[in-house]
Amino acid sequence: QVQLVESGGGLVQPGGSLRLSCAAPESIFSISTMGWYRQAPGQQRELVATITITSSTNYADSVKGRFTISRDNAKNTVYLQMGSLKPEDTAVYYCNLKRVLGRYLEVWGQGTLVTVAV
Repeated sequence: QVQLVESGGGLVQPGGSLRLSCAAPESIFSISTMGWYRQAPGQQRELVATITITSSTNYADSVKGRFTISRDNAKNTVYLQMGSLKPEDTAVYYCNLKRVLGRYLEVWGQGTLVTVAV
């Protein structure tokens, strides 16, 4: 069973920064689009950012200019660097993997809580 291992969540003050990491199995990481999604209390899960196997990126309008998604294929890890954090960024952040070469596969991480508050 494919598992994603997330880390980096926590409590941060408004205006602060935080970096999330998500490690995936070596066998499929390089052939998968990776993404971060988030779900705030009482809200639906929403896209934050994605990065393709060619490192093309896509961001939600609400995080453009503040968040950066990147991937390190040597470490099989995707990162989400979050800056200028706002209270409305508070949510559980989920890593997502979609294999795009070969048989389709989609996997979700367990989620990591990010709380932006004084």
